[in-house]
Amino acid sequence: MSSSSSLTVPSSGGVAVALHDLGGTGAPLLVCHATGFHGRMYAPLARRLTARFHVFALDFRGHGASTVPDDGDMAWAGMADDLLACVDAIGAPSLHAFGHSMGGAAILLSELRRPGTIAGAYLYEPIVFERNFVITRETNPMSGLARRRREVFTSRQEALSRFAAKPPLNTLRADALSAYVEHGLVELPDGTVRLACRAETEASTFEAEDKMTLDLVEDLMTPIVVGGGELSGAPVEPIMLAAPLVKALGNAKLIEYEFLGHFGPFQDPDRIANDVVAAFA
Repeated sequence: MSSSSSLTVPSSGGVAVALHDLGGTGAPLLVCHATGFHGRMYAPLARRLTARFHVFALDFRGHGASTVPDDGDMAWAGMADDLLACVDAIGAPSLHAFGHSMGGAAILLSELRRPGTIAGAYLYEPIVFERNFVITRETNPMSGLARRRREVFTSRQEALSRFAAKPPLNTLRADALSAYVEHGLVELPDGTVRLACRAETEASTFEAEDKMTLDLVEDLMTPIVVGGGELSGAPVEPIMLAAPLVKALGNAKLIEYEFLGHFGPFQDPDRIANDVVAAFA
């Protein structure tokens, strides 16, 4: 793959995964996105990493330019399938990884399944729950919000203006928000645009029952840095999951960001990128 190119990688469930080459030189680093977003939204972060790494980003199933599974099942085991398929396509026996929210959990799931795949990881507010954690469609606030999300806009400009004016996306740096709109919407035959990650797909991802739990990470030996923002306002506080995860891992470091929230990698990608480089130095 060459810089700024994309490749389609086959994964489980009939999924075609989009793998994007974001450029750079050096050892490979794979960017794994949060639920509802896509890999190329992290281009501002990647620009600060390309001096040290060859940066790739994937779109998990049902997100961005990747397809949904044949059976519509958005189980997180499938996210690990997608990640490992991309690792194989990159052709490296192991690589560094950056994961945001669900993407962080997918990195951990992948390393559990294939130990030694992840040479080191920086995880920003990865979603890892207590053992025996159960959340249903009725009790999950994020899936309800996702199902109410507006999907169709008259144009990308209308979508950009709307997102820039309302929480939570109005907290994003302009270039990250622009990347979300550029690559996160698809054109429809009538000239309108629609979210690439459909509302039901996003909700089903939130509701998947096979999420990562703390008891599963105790034997992981991969060097890991966990980042978390102290600002939130969301129905779920992912930063509250960070400290228990670091304790369970035993070999991890926690970095807290006073003025960032769950969208920290989009709010201050330069600062996060600097800490990623430091983590892998």
